[in-house]
Amino acid sequence: MKDNVTAEDWRKTVEKVVPAVVELHITACRAFDTEYADASQATGFVVDKRHGIILTNRHVVSPGPVVAEAVFVNREEIPVYPIYRDPVHDFGFFRFDPAAIKYLSYEEIPLAPEAASVGLEIRVIGNDSGEKMSILSGTLARLDREAPQYAEDGYNDFNTFYLQAASGTKGGSSGSPVIDCQGRAVALNAGGMTSSASAFYFPLERVVRALKFLQTGVDCCQNKWEAVTIPRGTLQATFIHKGFDEIRRLGLRSETEQLVRHASPLSETGMLVVDSVVPGGPAYKSLVPGDVLVRMNGEVITHFLKMETLLDDGVGQNVELDFERGGIPLTVQLVVQDLHSITPNFFLEVSGAVIHPLSYQQARNFHFPCGLVYVSEPGCMLNRAGVPQHAIIKKLAGEDISHLEDFINALSKLSRGARVPLEYITHEDRHRQKSVLVALDRHEWYASPQIYTRDDTSGIWIGKQALPPNSQLISSFGIKQGLTSNRDVENFPVEPVHQDVIVQLANRIARMDTSSFEHVTDGPHAHLEYDNGTNTRRVGEDLSAELDDLISSGDTAVRGYRDSSAKSGNASFAERVIEPTLLRLKVYIPLSCILDGVQSRRSSGTGVIIYQSEEMGLVAVDKHTVAISACEVMLSFAALPIEIPGEVVFMHPVHNYAIIAYDPTALGPTGASVVRAAELLPEPAVGRGETVYLVGLSSSLRATSRKSVVTNPYAALKLSSSDSPRYRATNMEFIELDTDFGSNFTGVLTDEHGRVKAIWGSFSTWVSSLYSFFSQCRVYLKLITKSCSQQKSRSNQYKDHQFVKGIPVNSLSQVLKEIISGAKGPPLLINGVRKAMPLLRILEVELYPTLLSEARSFGLSNNWIQALVKKDPVRRQVLQVQCCLAGSKAENVLEQGDMVLAINKKPVTCFKDVDNACHALDDIDDLLKLTIWRQGRELELLVGTDIRDGNGTTRAINWSGCLVQYPHPEVRALGFLPEEGHGVYVTEWCDGSPMERYDLDLDQWIVEVNGQPTKDLDAFINVIKEIEDEEFARVKTVKLDGETQVLTMKQNLYYWPTWELRDTISLKAVIQKLVNVISWAMNAISFGRYLSENDNILQSKRTLNEAEATKHCITIKKNVWVLKTKPNIKGSTKSNTKMGFRVKTAEEWRKALEKAVPAVVVLRTTVTRSFDTEFACVRSETGFVVDKRRGIILTNRNVVNPGPVVAEAVFMNDEEVPVYPIYRDPVSCLLFEPTLEM
Repeated sequence: MKDNVTAEDWRKTVEKVVPAVVELHITACRAFDTEYADASQATGFVVDKRHGIILTNRHVVSPGPVVAEAVFVNREEIPVYPIYRDPVHDFGFFRFDPAAIKYLSYEEIPLAPEAASVGLEIRVIGNDSGEKMSILSGTLARLDREAPQYAEDGYNDFNTFYLQAASGTKGGSSGSPVIDCQGRAVALNAGGMTSSASAFYFPLERVVRALKFLQTGVDCCQNKWEAVTIPRGTLQATFIHKGFDEIRRLGLRSETEQLVRHASPLSETGMLVVDSVVPGGPAYKSLVPGDVLVRMNGEVITHFLKMETLLDDGVGQNVELDFERGGIPLTVQLVVQDLHSITPNFFLEVSGAVIHPLSYQQARNFHFPCGLVYVSEPGCMLNRAGVPQHAIIKKLAGEDISHLEDFINALSKLSRGARVPLEYITHEDRHRQKSVLVALDRHEWYASPQIYTRDDTSGIWIGKQALPPNSQLISSFGIKQGLTSNRDVENFPVEPVHQDVIVQLANRIARMDTSSFEHVTDGPHAHLEYDNGTNTRRVGEDLSAELDDLISSGDTAVRGYRDSSAKSGNASFAERVIEPTLLRLKVYIPLSCILDGVQSRRSSGTGVIIYQSEEMGLVAVDKHTVAISACEVMLSFAALPIEIPGEVVFMHPVHNYAIIAYDPTALGPTGASVVRAAELLPEPAVGRGETVYLVGLSSSLRATSRKSVVTNPYAALKLSSSDSPRYRATNMEFIELDTDFGSNFTGVLTDEHGRVKAIWGSFSTWVSSLYSFFSQCRVYLKLITKSCSQQKSRSNQYKDHQFVKGIPVNSLSQVLKEIISGAKGPPLLINGVRKAMPLLRILEVELYPTLLSEARSFGLSNNWIQALVKKDPVRRQVLQVQCCLAGSKAENVLEQGDMVLAINKKPVTCFKDVDNACHALDDIDDLLKLTIWRQGRELELLVGTDIRDGNGTTRAINWSGCLVQYPHPEVRALGFLPEEGHGVYVTEWCDGSPMERYDLDLDQWIVEVNGQPTKDLDAFINVIKEIEDEEFARVKTVKLDGETQVLTMKQNLYYWPTWELRDTISLKAVIQKLVNVISWAMNAISFGRYLSENDNILQSKRTLNEAEATKHCITIKKNVWVLKTKPNIKGSTKSNTKMGFRVKTAEEWRKALEKAVPAVVVLRTTVTRSFDTEFACVRSETGFVVDKRRGIILTNRNVVNPGPVVAEAVFMNDEEVPVYPIYRDPVSCLLFEPTLEM
């Protein structure tokens, strides 16, 4: 190696190395072990050209299922497949087909771990900060840095040294080669400090060993890829390296220190000390923290590399350890465990949850035994019950759960809709077992449970049905294959091989012994025996029978429960009357059903029973509590200790109420007699100053009431739109009281006799808040860079503000009468009884009231003002058009600002008048005769009305993790629908899906796929079902502001099959139809991942760092390379490279700076007016002289500013001169001209 390396030497090295460095795009399809589902970028480099092997980090390869592509420097993109990820250390390998690279000549990068030395000048070449190709310089400062600690509940490397240099690498550079001047990789970039330029590199000794195993395995299989086992041994103990000074304080004897120093190199400064031991592992109860390792199999061990070599070569054998504990020499014989046996390579997916054995990585983090049943992603079923991520499941339905096969066996005995106890612990609260009720999905939100097993030969995870075909849970699944495609779905069969799966699981986890985990005690359900037999009871059936038995035998428990709140204290008569009609609703929206822009997945509120017969019970509640119909609803009654499911049967498309149905037979005869319906009193309307009773339920189902006075019975509702379209109540009035119970208390308003005059319901609107901005700063960004464009585009500039008001029951009363008497709308099957649900005729126009005094200023005639005052002397207002819903019949007739004076010659002053006029129309005549005032003129118009049902959104399609639906009313209220087609609206996408990988934003329309229009969902299905697996699709989208964009997306039907979510109205059952099927696997979706603040200053390379702008100083970077490589279409071995300005010596740099610095100026600018993209402000920036004779300074456009600006330039000698803008480019740079000569 040359002693004096020149810039030209580095140029040649970089030119040789760059073609072998690839940009990796990784999509982690499921949360697994230490990783989350997401899409990200990283770096890798070719280490074996002939076999097509790429080296990168373990956290890039990921322990779970991934789909990845490698992009070479000439922009050739090829698929890559994971073949190995180390269980502990941060390295892994992808494979690719070398024949797929057609236009690039490249060489593999040799690995030279022996070349790493302190003081070695290095370059880190990779996709730093997602910039595709960056070259960062540094000097190796340490070879014995401790392994960085990234997270308390995520991946961490251990039992190894790391290399350290101040290269300043950031997110996206994970997996980059750290090269010397000869083009050899001396280390692998892995992590770094967020608070400094320090970067950490993984040494390559164990990488070289693993690579040789892979190469030998491929050669033995005649160049065909087969899974290769790389021996890895462990004692399940973590060691750290400590200096001799600290080890002496631990009690190391002087003769032992002398022995170790004599047997070690002169550079050795310490020994290995036990830091932690995993319960149940080989070293458990034999080694304890603080033990100082002296020898292993008779050899003095002071370095991790030698220790790992002995362990990896001795899997399954005994190893003898000599160590000292407090100065006492001890010897122990331990069995070296296979590290792969405690690294899970399979998982169970059920109801969106990902569950697998606890890995060695997380067992070490949480101090639990390996192999326990670990929740990597809660999904729908567990999240609904409150089971958090990282939980350890201990019991299900009364059965002890020690291994995953126990969980599957317990699950197979349950049926759809069953509610059973589940007990779990967490690492934060390990000594207290928690018990929750888990409800299995009653609807088909997800497919049947699947077991996925990693297959390193193919690079994918093979899915198989986890439960036997005759299990109750499987038999209750009704998923049917829908639209067929032109592909052979048998290429990827999903076989119902439950028995084989159980046997395989038993074999895999045989060595995952949890018997030594003694400190977790039995939970409160340890004494219960739960019947998991085949005779599954109907929901609420046995409980109602038990209640009847209690009451018939004279037990007063139920009666006491019913009467306790009414008889305690001074309960009003209204409270005693209304309490049996009240209930508490718990609403949960599955991850697969985030429709209509809904923001919250769970909610609760108070409802009131408005009808009950032997066949059907109906409950009214506000739509803030029940936002969409695709949800799970549970009802808890105030008069009866029982909880039963409910179904959403009606949601008013405009007003803020919904109707929920329940089965009265689930209450039992006694329960049905205790619970009753409230009496609605729509007339007479509530008046100002009237006394009413506000009655509701607390979270403990205790009735609470207060006497209040109505302050405003006609307050008009006007809610601001959110930054992302979602439901908001419109065209309605609400009731205000003088006092209430706060913004979270809901219930009813009654008169003194307990008759309901209004629902005291919850509303929500969006208010601006800086809190939302700061909360975004805590969003967890993956260890690998995720560009800002990959974040969900739904803005968080506003936060949800909840408030409560009274909702008059006029509209509710009309709808209820039609349901009971038999409406003319579509039939709905409720508890086996077919009921016709009403259709509503609506004027799809958003109105708002304007005071007559203000309307006069708009030119409204005095005659009309007098007529409106005469009609309604209280409100004194006129309704004005705010907007027409796009696609409505009124859209092309009415205009914004029109004043609605009369309908059918009758004056109109409130929303109720409009509703009554629409309700009076028959099926033949759908036109309203409107008298409006427009720009000083009175006009007579015929305006069409639209018919809407109360079903809400009943259909959605998930394509490659993108959930699309017909645009809901709030989207149409924006007044715009694309001309190309408006029936395919993107409402949500899923983490770890192709749509996240290819940056498809939310809240926009898909109007074309592969050039074919998608005007509605049916057309969309017909187009996408023709797209083959792993085939790119060209997607044309239109945003809410009308901007058109075209992007490409490669679908993956294995991990993300296309499916349809449909509410079959006639049966009231949600059915998923698989459209393009390769696997029955549904999506393990996870949204909005957040990480609590980490006190550790270390963070993995997933964190993006903003460059800090430094004012009034000069920053100098050595050896900055500008590399531009032109793709060689003909496959020439010579690349067209242009190098930037280079200085070879420090003296030349000094002279260059001495010449350049006087031309650099500090620009003090005062932007005097806000204009275009800039705000009025004062700031300091930088510029430099580019024409001395004419006095021209070059700087940025944002410095010159497009608007009026006053500026001065300060030179190095503190001379200050005024400068004036002479040009600012519409896109890029600008120029200044000083008034004084230089």
